[in-house]
Amino acid sequence: MRPSIQLYPFSSNYLHVRDDLKLHYLDEGKRDAPPVLMLHGNPTWSFYYRNLVLALSDNFRCIVPDHIGCGLSDKPGDDQYDYRLASRIEDIATLVKHLDLQQPLTLVVHDWGGMIGNAWAVQHPELIDKLVIMNTAAFPIPEDKRMPPALSFVRDLKIGQYLTTRFNAFSGIAARVGFKKPVSKAIRDAYKLPYDTPANRIATARFVQDIPLSSKDPGFDILERTAENLPLLADKPCLIAWGEKDFVFDAPFLNKWLQYFPRAEVYRFPDCGHYILEDGGPELIEIISKFIGRPTANSGLNSVD
Repeated sequence: MRPSIQLYPFSSNYLHVRDDLKLHYLDEGKRDAPPVLMLHGNPTWSFYYRNLVLALSDNFRCIVPDHIGCGLSDKPGDDQYDYRLASRIEDIATLVKHLDLQQPLTLVVHDWGGMIGNAWAVQHPELIDKLVIMNTAAFPIPEDKRMPPALSFVRDLKIGQYLTTRFNAFSGIAARVGFKKPVSKAIRDAYKLPYDTPANRIATARFVQDIPLSSKDPGFDILERTAENLPLLADKPCLIAWGEKDFVFDAPFLNKWLQYFPRAEVYRFPDCGHYILEDGGPELIEIISKFIGRPTANSGLNSVD
């Protein structure tokens, strides 16, 4: 199922990854234009970036995958796919290699997309032209931040996992509390659309279960390694847009990003929540578009108004 063509006016592309699983992605705009890779988190999907794609596609090549288990990608069981951070990073590497991009790209990340995207980026800093960071992390949880009880409930308790898969609790609640400004029922429904059955909600549960909090958790070594190598990206132009009403990615996370990227352009949105691209609306879309449109030595741009 897809949202209406008015809400999601894009063509679908598919790449077969590991054991013939289909990874869905958008590839909009000019094929020879500077590429922009947008990575979503949990429980969103490529729909989250629809307005940014529409704003950029006249001048850029917009590539927006749905992680396996999310959006319009396949949603296999645990016997077919290892729902771990390492798999996510490998999938992005496979996609980028498949597309054979000829120019360094702008990496746009949100939520889990920040961890996945930056873990890939620090392995390939020469492929990165710019960074856009929104309410996310790519380092261990800050010392002055505690795991939100709602996430711990899903991560650590079987009842939380049951409610997530059986009743779509995680996606359903996120479609209400993720926004801090009014959105239509059609948009809320579109966010939940790919997660319409218990079998289709496996990724929403597995993402939360995979949050690495200590060295005992799978993926924590990747988290530490990525954080150690973030300085490899410190010379890249970076924009940070932050919804200050996000109860998960709040001030301690933003402060940590500023330690890694002290020269970043920072836009704080006091009235925006976790789904900052929705809450920030046209103002934020314009800010990001202008930033991405500025020429750099690697972008191949002359100028984009």
